[in-house]
Amino acid sequence: MTSSMAGEASPGSGDAPDGGAESTFIPLSDPDISLAELEAIDQVMRSPRLSSGPTVEAFESAFANHLGRNHAVAVPSGTLGLLITLAALGIGEGHEVVAPSYSFRETAHAIALAGARPALVDIDYWSGTIVPDKVEAAISERTRAIVAGNSNGHPAQWDELRAIAKKHNILLIEDSTEAIGSRYKDTLVGTFGDVSIFDFSQPSPLTTGEGGMIVTDDIDIAVALRRHRSHRLQERASVVVGSAAPYQAGMSEIAAALGLAQLTRLEEILERRRSIEHFYYRHVASFEGIKDPYKAPEATEVNWFLYLVHLGTRFSKSSRDSIVDDLVVEKVEAAAYCNPLHLQRRYFELGYRRGDLPVTEKIADRAVALPFHGHLTDDQIEFIVATMKDASINVGAGAAIY
Repeated sequence: MTSSMAGEASPGSGDAPDGGAESTFIPLSDPDISLAELEAIDQVMRSPRLSSGPTVEAFESAFANHLGRNHAVAVPSGTLGLLITLAALGIGEGHEVVAPSYSFRETAHAIALAGARPALVDIDYWSGTIVPDKVEAAISERTRAIVAGNSNGHPAQWDELRAIAKKHNILLIEDSTEAIGSRYKDTLVGTFGDVSIFDFSQPSPLTTGEGGMIVTDDIDIAVALRRHRSHRLQERASVVVGSAAPYQAGMSEIAAALGLAQLTRLEEILERRRSIEHFYYRHVASFEGIKDPYKAPEATEVNWFLYLVHLGTRFSKSSRDSIVDDLVVEKVEAAAYCNPLHLQRRYFELGYRRGDLPVTEKIADRAVALPFHGHLTDDQIEFIVATMKDASINVGAGAAIY
């Protein structure tokens, strides 16, 4: 939905997930697209070039400048961004990478795709971010890097993580796929890792449909990233084999044009989402059975990826799922936020078992992601929270999680 088309709406207004004419569906995410984005895409569509070219280069330069980093490399997704990063850093078979189990799975899957073993660790009970002490305990002689995420927009404990990486002489990779615009101690996320990775798929505030960006200050890493990402145009017809077999994982001019326009409007988009957060807070405050998102003192600014609430400890995973189902019946798109990686088959086969990471399991069993985007109204949010309250009564009252 374009922002210019977003007018007053009754509770539950929106498009149906099947593209039909239903008028009561509230989607989990809805991109903030204005005439600026439409005009930018139109210009590219009328140009002689749609594959990666000057618009991608302009987006890379603008994004690097936005963060104050030296280099930015555009990629098709955060997953490919991490996979290319690991390849560029020489991390693969026989190596380990420490990462949270409470994570956007496609990003963390890149560790396994690279051939390395993910050493999955637990999270902080409140922020949902990786715990530095547990990271250090998981480091072995085979560890080559730490992948730490700014979970759901909340910054990780970057000072402590940087100290650990320096102490053990390993790389620190920042997963900012869920956190554009957030700040840790007044500094933007995406500036703390040796390499930092962003994803621009929904429900990111800045979305290009699909896409991502890798940023770094190290020229040698940047050169390696570009070498593993794709051949340059003038190299594509060459029969000469280079030093690396690239993934041919470039970004299109169309996606870059959308990203450039969104980047210029980023603060406007985030401000609109912050107003939605305030609406939620007012309605959720009266609901004792759930905990609204937590913000740590060192997190100067948190721009949430989704509006994530945690059910009380008397709720079970099955009752959480029942609440999500009830919301969907009422045409409110909601979702269980995380299925812990260590309990998924790919990692279960590596020896992980339920009970290994108790905080991750406890939080993941009770987390519910609610619709969060700039097109929601106060009436819709009141309807969402009231529907969730009614659904919780059906499965039993919950105590506050804290």
